[in-house]
Amino acid sequence: MTISLQYCHVTVNDPEASLAFYRDALGLEVRNDVASGGFHWITLGSASQPDLEIVLSEPHAGRSQADGDALQELLTKGVLPMIVFRADDLDATFEKVRASGAEVLQEPVDQPWGPRDCAFRDPSGNMVRISQAPKA
Repeated sequence: MTISLQYCHVTVNDPEASLAFYRDALGLEVRNDVASGGFHWITLGSASQPDLEIVLSEPHAGRSQADGDALQELLTKGVLPMIVFRADDLDATFEKVRASGAEVLQEPVDQPWGPRDCAFRDPSGNMVRISQAPKA
């Protein structure tokens, strides 16, 4: 049996506004852009992982008003689960993302548990970590 991750959702306040971070700063490519029922979903991916996609969606997209409100409150507090990317050149990636104006939470550092990583907040307040790919 084989199992792999197909896509994950990242809740954002405004998918279109989040493109500057996920597409332009991180270098992901837009694969799908869907508007339906007054909401907007944008699917992005990386050329290095063609079968894995990230879907940017609003808190109320496809949810009840109460669930969307609860998710919006968590997004506003900045306590939704983080997303972690891996880069082959962490320092160059860090500089590119920082130059985009993204909020830096942590500059590149060697962590005591192994990886070298850094952290940012996306435009909606989600924590985005980027770790260095292990040396071969």
